[in-house]
Amino acid sequence: MIASGLLPAAAEPSTFDVTVLAATCANCHGTDGRSPGSIPSIAGRPETILAAQLNAYRSDTPPAGTTIMNRLVKNFDDAQIEALARHFASIKATQPKEAASK
Repeated sequence: MIASGLLPAAAEPSTFDVTVLAATCANCHGTDGRSPGSIPSIAGRPETILAAQLNAYRSDTPPAGTTIMNRLVKNFDDAQIEALARHFASIKATQPKEAASK
């Protein structure tokens, strides 16, 4: 029984959950958020900016010119948005030289 009508806090997404969510981003933003093309890279961007952008796309009035982002993040909850922002912010914007040369 939950006291005072309070609901338990949602569990933080696991590393596996975040990896699965982040995989949908790879289709456009590149593996690990490093875009090989004209779509912006998201790796290494500040966590607060990524979270704000994801929340804007998730809102009832997404930014003008939004193509598919609002549909992709529509059902993400706050914990998932925060976990994705933290995940991509923690990735270096460029690949280490030894990884890029392989």
